[in-house]
Amino acid sequence: MGFFALYILGSLVLSGAGLFFLLEKAMPGEDPLMVVSQYLIYWILGELFLRYFMQKLPVMDIKPFLTLPINKSDITHYILIRSGLSFYNFLTLFFFVPFVIVLIAKDYPVMPVLLWLISILGIVLSINYINFVINKSDKALIFVGTLILGLYAIGYFGLFPITTYLGNIFYALYEYPVLTLVPLGIALCTYLINYRFLRNRIFLDATLRKKTQEAVTSDLAWTKRFGTIAPFVQLDLKLIWRNKRTKMQAFISLAMILYGLIFYSTGDYGPTSTIFVFVGIFMTGMFLSNFGQFIPAWDSEYYSMMMSQNIPLRKYLESKVTLISLSIVVMFLLSIPYVYFGWQALAINFACAVYNFGVNIPVILFFGSFNKKRIDLTKSALGNMQGTSATQFLVLLPLMVVPCLIYLLLKSLVSFELAIGALCALGVVGIALRRPSMDFITRAYRKKKYAMVAGFKEKNS
Repeated sequence: MGFFALYILGSLVLSGAGLFFLLEKAMPGEDPLMVVSQYLIYWILGELFLRYFMQKLPVMDIKPFLTLPINKSDITHYILIRSGLSFYNFLTLFFFVPFVIVLIAKDYPVMPVLLWLISILGIVLSINYINFVINKSDKALIFVGTLILGLYAIGYFGLFPITTYLGNIFYALYEYPVLTLVPLGIALCTYLINYRFLRNRIFLDATLRKKTQEAVTSDLAWTKRFGTIAPFVQLDLKLIWRNKRTKMQAFISLAMILYGLIFYSTGDYGPTSTIFVFVGIFMTGMFLSNFGQFIPAWDSEYYSMMMSQNIPLRKYLESKVTLISLSIVVMFLLSIPYVYFGWQALAINFACAVYNFGVNIPVILFFGSFNKKRIDLTKSALGNMQGTSATQFLVLLPLMVVPCLIYLLLKSLVSFELAIGALCALGVVGIALRRPSMDFITRAYRKKKYAMVAGFKEKNS
């Protein structure tokens, strides 16, 4: 994790230092600072979205002080200032400070550029304290995610020049340095709002009083149509929704349906390029990869109990297949609008979905039998490498590389239609052989049962 952190910091520094030159080359005649300002709103909303999962708020640190003769106002200021000095707030500086240094080296006026950087810092602090307010609200998370997608759609389809309009606003922070007071004022206001919110809730009896509320649950009655595997499907759905790491995997999987726009919208590839097979496998099988590669480690906390009960291992695995299959159907339906870029896009995504159904589901389940590392679902969602081993990297070869090679070979030697047909045929064959393949996978899990149980008990894994 230490090397990973250094890699992230190094990447941010290099990206910030090289951004000016990249924009200057990609958009000749455009002011790089203006271009950055135009897309600043996406960075703000994206950071707010990611902090919901990443940032741990230090509110639990209040309790040890409640029995000490310390003013409640001092405790509140301590919590908020400590949050303001969070590592996540400094990450942005590792990107923007090198960018600002390059701007100054390119003869931009020093004082306006430095005040623009201070404005960015004010925006970062505002994001930090806004996260205090929305962190426990799933509705706020959905709103921010929807806003990001909505703004992107408005700009992409040319309904309104949103980036130009907002870019002028953020660029004004550079043109009129006095406007730096605005983001700093917003940061101060969010600080005071949080101060009043926390200050009015710091009471010892409030922390000792037993909290009672009506539990809001769902019986997930629609899963009963799956018969004997319905209880397992219900448990998986509840596990996904109640834990940040699994919930984040689900949200990322849905968001990745936009991944194809990176390639389809550029026009640099032909309509039948092999890269679109990679994109199709990736989009329709994102949940398959994110969730499936850690089967059965998601259940590591109680896996030993499950294995000691009269629970059919085959039914347990079939429930995972059902859940992943549903995700593939949903992701393919969401990918249908890509037909806008040509019928080939729809054909490729359909073939990739069928391939995921028949081939990649058994593959991901088989590789899951090698998982022996515990996953603690109470830990942070992002940057968490628990449960990760060489298996997670090796499985990418059959999942992603093999179908691309098959497609490339057949398309180059014969035709696009035959290549697409081959992927579909392999998927259909895999579906037809689902019973014997599940028998084989079940035996693999049963053979490694005790090694898994022993591995999942190691809490430092």
